[in-house]
Amino acid sequence: MNTRSAPDTLRIAIAQLNPIVGDIAGNLVKAREARADAAAQGADLVLFTELFLAGYPPEDLVLKPSFLSACEKAAGDIAADTADGGPGIIIGTPLKRKSGVHNAVIVADNGKIIAERFKIDLPNYGEFDEKRVFQAGPDMPGPVNFRGVRIGIPICEDIWGELGVCETLAESGAEILLVPNGSPYYRRKVDVRQQVVIRQVIETGLPMIYANQLGGQDELIFDGASFAINADKTLSFQMSQFEDSVSVTTWRRGESGWTCTEGPMSKIPESEEADYRACMLGLRDYVNKNGFKNVVLGLSGGIDSAICTALAVDALGEERVRTVMMPYRYTSDDSLKDAKDCARALGCRYDIVPIHEPVEGFSHALAELFEGTAEGVTEENLQSRTRGTILMALSNKFGSMVVTTGNKSEMSVGYATLYGDMNGGFNPIKDLYKMQVYALSRWRNDQVPPGALGPSGEVIPKNIIDKAPSAELRPNQTDQDSLPPYPVLDDILECLVENEMSVEDIVARGHERATVTRIEHLLYIAEYKRRQAAPGVKITRKNFGRDRRYPITNRFRDRG
Repeated sequence: MNTRSAPDTLRIAIAQLNPIVGDIAGNLVKAREARADAAAQGADLVLFTELFLAGYPPEDLVLKPSFLSACEKAAGDIAADTADGGPGIIIGTPLKRKSGVHNAVIVADNGKIIAERFKIDLPNYGEFDEKRVFQAGPDMPGPVNFRGVRIGIPICEDIWGELGVCETLAESGAEILLVPNGSPYYRRKVDVRQQVVIRQVIETGLPMIYANQLGGQDELIFDGASFAINADKTLSFQMSQFEDSVSVTTWRRGESGWTCTEGPMSKIPESEEADYRACMLGLRDYVNKNGFKNVVLGLSGGIDSAICTALAVDALGEERVRTVMMPYRYTSDDSLKDAKDCARALGCRYDIVPIHEPVEGFSHALAELFEGTAEGVTEENLQSRTRGTILMALSNKFGSMVVTTGNKSEMSVGYATLYGDMNGGFNPIKDLYKMQVYALSRWRNDQVPPGALGPSGEVIPKNIIDKAPSAELRPNQTDQDSLPPYPVLDDILECLVENEMSVEDIVARGHERATVTRIEHLLYIAEYKRRQAAPGVKITRKNFGRDRRYPITNRFRDRG
């Protein structure tokens, strides 16, 4: 029985860490190391993030009984550690109980689990589908008495939805709300989270700590940026974004309740830096967590492959990045020079593999079958597919993961070749529109993001940024031969994809109706390609794959 009197000071550590889904033993080690760190800093309690021991999101892993058993054992092991008299813990784990399998937390102190709490509001939208694998908690949670302090523990979506979890906790005597989260990144998400927390603080009158996971998990990026809002709606501490940390905060009880009096106050980066760092973290974690030693990518002299090379070097280091220029008869001298200059600026390996012979070999093999037909897209795609084959051969031979380089504008309208430039294991710019690629390229030439392993200075040659984009699959080709200018295209696509706007409303923005209906048509008919694309970092509110799930067979068109 806990006989300690209620304290007037509570030191709470927030463990903003990078777990790996399914690595229960490794995540337990991280948790133990974080608790030891927090103990050295004088913490009374360590708050971990949502489903930390399992990694988030575990998806259908929670349907495996052996996985659940391993998670529960790890929870018991770290709970037993608290018998040493050090800090207690709040840590996320799936738990199977009579009421079902729950997204849960345990609270442990003095060597025992003193409470379990289950998530009530299971998200089932966008990238979330928790209702298919978890059961909601059967009862509204009450506060947990931790060393004389009544702590409410809503879990992530419990503070976003309308089920009244926080109000229930306040009404049943909670003094402070500690929220473990697995909240993925999208542009300006930090502001959205803070507004959600402020709303709950206003409604409950209680301060709230928002602890968020860090790291890349397939398409999702968890950016950390944990923070707290005092009962007076002021920001009491702000942890860094895209960086792991165990930060101890000091809370004191006064006449009006608990207030944070000491904690970190990190600056949140602006949009371009945040997007770039999200892409960098996503690529780094995908490569490292999946056991690849290095990566290879085609470096064409264009903007997309250039920024992907910069991201790869920043994420992994120049020694782990190999680039290949694969010229054909339509490759310009500018492209050859620009690709070489880019590789030299970034310090990575650069090889040249001409593709004239294999392309001509394919053309010769198909000549009889193609007799009497005009050359066109088919012959152009032979070039792209030859390049894809070469990159996959290098991948197979040397164990390198192929980085694919198509941007969201291209993927939206199908301007990508299946089994060609779409070949690859991961795409760091998959959710960036073309104009965003340009913006981040300019930003990277002026800045080196924290944690980047690449050099400073101009790493993407100015000529790559300034010249008209082209696939160089035929003489004098530019992208805008068959597409509207990218500022126009990107605005139409953002209206269609992110905002689900009608053709009529998009035309009202000043776009030509024929252009809008054509882009809408291209967007729909390219769905089959996107289903076969490599995963890539989620940057926008609606990426292809997890967020936007349209049928491949689809005859709907908005006739306005």
